[in-house]
Amino acid sequence: MALLNGLLWAIALLVSGATAYSMSQLAQNYLAARKIGLPIRMIPISHTNPIWMLVDRRVLALVKRIPFVGNSSFTRYNYRAWELADRYYSHAEMGDAFIVATPGRNWLYVADPEALIDIFRRRIDFPRCLELTVDGPQWKTQRKLTASCFNEPNNEIVWSETLLLAEDMLSYWTSKKSIDSVAHDTRTLSLHVLSRAGFGKSFKFQGHDERSEGNPSTSYKDSLQLILENCILIMALGPKFLERAWWLPRHLRNLSEACSSFQKYMTNQYEEEKRASSQGRGLADRNLMTSLIRASQDEATAGNTGLTESEIYGNMFVFNFAGHDTTAHTFTFAIFFLAANPQVQDWVHDEVRQVLGDRKSSEWHYNEDFPRLKRCLSIMLETLRLYTPVPVAKWTDQEAQQLKVGDKTVVIPPSTMVIPSYASVHTDPKYWGSDSLTWRPSRWINATESTTTEHDSEQLINPQRGTFLGWSEGSRDCPGRKFSQVEFVATIATLVQEWRFDPTTEPGESIDDARRRVSHQIETDSAPVLLLQMLHPERAPLVWSRR
Repeated sequence: MALLNGLLWAIALLVSGATAYSMSQLAQNYLAARKIGLPIRMIPISHTNPIWMLVDRRVLALVKRIPFVGNSSFTRYNYRAWELADRYYSHAEMGDAFIVATPGRNWLYVADPEALIDIFRRRIDFPRCLELTVDGPQWKTQRKLTASCFNEPNNEIVWSETLLLAEDMLSYWTSKKSIDSVAHDTRTLSLHVLSRAGFGKSFKFQGHDERSEGNPSTSYKDSLQLILENCILIMALGPKFLERAWWLPRHLRNLSEACSSFQKYMTNQYEEEKRASSQGRGLADRNLMTSLIRASQDEATAGNTGLTESEIYGNMFVFNFAGHDTTAHTFTFAIFFLAANPQVQDWVHDEVRQVLGDRKSSEWHYNEDFPRLKRCLSIMLETLRLYTPVPVAKWTDQEAQQLKVGDKTVVIPPSTMVIPSYASVHTDPKYWGSDSLTWRPSRWINATESTTTEHDSEQLINPQRGTFLGWSEGSRDCPGRKFSQVEFVATIATLVQEWRFDPTTEPGESIDDARRRVSHQIETDSAPVLLLQMLHPERAPLVWSRR
């Protein structure tokens, strides 16, 4: 008993000490925030506290029931991705910039478009918190070479491969009474497009219940899939640790085998392209991998610094990491939005019929057809506006920085998080109208005077700079923007050309009720895991019918 009492006292002292230290840090950060001269909100636990991140939503759900506490800064701001629920309301209350003071760091949230463009432009003053690549002159070289690989020949590969896979996915979906595997299947499609356009490897689409578990040590596709599904774990532990730790559980040893297998594949392709280049010939397939190798070698031949073998591998990992789940989650959101909004399905179908007619997808042409499918692209833009999968975080690092917000210049202390308020600028009625919280893709289309068809008179709008950050901004914006757009447009056009899809109805539920239920699920069942996603899309099966 004495031992137990001593243990309890030790735990109590530890908790008390940690709480006292946390409150002391919060007080210091609050005093630092006051000097900036912006509105402040205080929360008692840091957003990035790893223990809190595991329980934040569940604890706050209980706290909200407590009178006088349920509606406070603690419950409003003290959980991951609170911005998604808050949208533009906090900025409407406090202005274009405000601070959330925590025991860890102060977080400055900015929703002024001009200030946002300034933040993205000043890459050195406001670096990202976690850079996956280098900085300085070496980064400029990497950026130039990697951007050159995302070119029109590669986009044509994306277009043709996506059409093949989307046709197979559609055949699988329409063969079922209902489909509850949209999220799984769109991830498969995205993975296979990346495999073909990134590494020159094509795979036939397999639906969720058709897949068989492959051996990651012998299968390129299964290796890449396992790596992408566990990329954060790999970055946390490191491939070398996984390789040496023979005592790890089986699933981690499988992950180690996948890393080794995938590394071997990239090494073989790297050596093959080097041999082809030294013999004065290029590989016939100019995918991202071979294009990056050739661009690097051309740079070295010109007397400049190319990329090392490890830098090429690193960039290919970033391409896959950045382009896999982002596109797949956007597909999932968009498909459920379309299921809940049949009038938008009809609107997009009209465009597809005008542009593509009765032609089979094998007869669709990237250069001629993709630019005309503006409504299909507007589905992606509107979905990203409301559900941006990868918001970017900046900070001031070790030096204070000045920033002009509106007509006021503020001095931001070192080690301050600087957060572009995506959810606010993407939904503020000042920029998007009174229905800014409504998913309405037609807001992206503007009809112009034209002597051609009504459809060809439509043009995509170009929103005010700094009010749409779907692919980030500035010098570190996403080089794969068009890659993702081509993949998305080809898929949506395939899905709606001859088919429509709706939510399944539950007992006693009308189809309109089912659509409202899906809309509500999108809004309430979306949160970040690694990226922002629908948490349980399988709870809303879809049914397909031919038009």
